[in-house]
Amino acid sequence: MLILGMEASNDIIIILLLLSLVLVFFYILSYKFLRYFLFLFDPEKIHKISFVFLKLLFSIPSSLSFWKHFFIVKNKSLEKTVFGLNFDNPVGLAAGFDKDAEIFDGLDTFGFGFVEIGTVTPLAQDGNPKPRLFRLKNDNAVINRMGFNNDGVEAVVSRLRRKKSNIIIGGNIGKNKLTPNDKAINDYEICFEKLFNYVDYFVVNVSSPNTPGLRDLQEKEPLTKLLKRLQEINRDKSKPKPILLKIAPDLTNPQLDDIIQIIDETGLEGVVATNTTLNRDDLNTAKVKVKNIGNGGLSGKPLKDRSTEVIKYLSKKSNNSFSIIGVGGISSASDAIEKLNAGADLVQIYTGFIYEGPPLVKNINKGLIKH
Repeated sequence: MLILGMEASNDIIIILLLLSLVLVFFYILSYKFLRYFLFLFDPEKIHKISFVFLKLLFSIPSSLSFWKHFFIVKNKSLEKTVFGLNFDNPVGLAAGFDKDAEIFDGLDTFGFGFVEIGTVTPLAQDGNPKPRLFRLKNDNAVINRMGFNNDGVEAVVSRLRRKKSNIIIGGNIGKNKLTPNDKAINDYEICFEKLFNYVDYFVVNVSSPNTPGLRDLQEKEPLTKLLKRLQEINRDKSKPKPILLKIAPDLTNPQLDDIIQIIDETGLEGVVATNTTLNRDDLNTAKVKVKNIGNGGLSGKPLKDRSTEVIKYLSKKSNNSFSIIGVGGISSASDAIEKLNAGADLVQIYTGFIYEGPPLVKNINKGLIKH
């Protein structure tokens, strides 16, 4: 029986390796062909199915080094030191994809310079009712109203403890839906303390449009209070960690001026610009379809120009006094270069990764080498 079990196990490994070869072929030569079939399914369901497959694949001995040959680009010119951390390349995966820290080690094989997990809250929560994730194919965009669905900070920490790769991990933290804003600081403190030993930097998320009242925390007084408290805790540590603030693209210039002042007052390392937008202007998708989808944050190509505008404004107005991670609408090397030229030090992708696949990371890095 033991021998039969071992043979069955070997057969599964061989099947998965063959399947991985097929996927690599599709990813490299025709991801759009594979995407056609993936997009036939509900977005959230196919995301979960993909995670099950990737977990199995990454668990196979030597599979990680196998995938690296196809996706990783190594070049000294790509290396960057930002807020005290040394990045192999400036292309990261934005929060929301591996929010529960399930496959971050394996994602290293896709060539990312860093991965941001989260948004993590103190307690596990289901998020908003389904359906809550929608593709806008004609716009290369996504609308989501997930609502910080996650397994809770304890479960995330238990996975981060088993980290095997050297990839840089960011911890994106938020508050539970039922926590009132006047108690929000407590939630951020809990996540900060519990994640501190397991992430390389933090991102304070007060800009998601999908948790009621959360964006109110972007107002000057509550935001300053929150960030000052986190910095107090941080500075009491023997080796403080970089803390960044994730902001919305829908802020006005006076509000962005407030952000610059707050960062100066609190000594934050920088910002992640930007989160998803509530704006629905100039979409190619039929207005009736967009209306039927309802509330949620829009990400992808329609966000590209606005996020770049925010980056450029912050960089210029602050005289490059803090670091910026640029995110929003990046689906090509030229998009990434545009963000970096606007003042970003690093970039992140998410929706572009869904539409363009893993080759996007490699293409961006190759484009940066040539630039």
